[in-house]
Amino acid sequence: MTTLLQINASINNDTGQSSQLANQFVAAFRTRQPHAKVVVRDVAAADPVPHLTAERFGAFITKAEERNAAQHAVVAYSDTLIREIEKADVIVIGLPMYNFGVPSQLKAYFDHIARAGITFAYTEKGPVGRLTGKKVYVFAARGGLYSGTPMDTQSSYVRDFLAFLGMTDVQFVYAEGLAISPQSKEAGLAKAAAEIARLAA
Repeated sequence: MTTLLQINASINNDTGQSSQLANQFVAAFRTRQPHAKVVVRDVAAADPVPHLTAERFGAFITKAEERNAAQHAVVAYSDTLIREIEKADVIVIGLPMYNFGVPSQLKAYFDHIARAGITFAYTEKGPVGRLTGKKVYVFAARGGLYSGTPMDTQSSYVRDFLAFLGMTDVQFVYAEGLAISPQSKEAGLAKAAAEIARLAA
């Protein structure tokens, strides 16, 4: 059975444009594969991922037998996030742009799933990601027009991070110009909807 993991990163929950685009795709995916398992992880609104601190990072690098109760809880939370993405065959990310970057909660999520020896390994030939064989769809919503410009550091960061963990089959769908004017918003969403329909066909 195919498992899809939907990661929503909008602070506006399901009302965020990126979440709505991701929901559109997942609805179409369910139609194609009605027996697929869908897991939703809201990292920003419903269940925000804690930001990385020295204490949380310390829990990751402390030997299991030496961790205190608080450290065990931190690692258990990270392990839960990692198990979700390990089991997923398809990953869908709803990605808003905040001040030219990714939401800090999504960065926190990335910080909790990037663990040496578990989701990647350092080798003599460099780091090797262990989360391989997955298809990733990223639905990016932006107020302005950034795709293909030097200001779109968001796309390269997300693509590079996913590749670092072994996920190299990544498809971006953009809805841009959403804050420029009502006409621009309509055009941006229509373009994204058409791409979603094409991917679902």
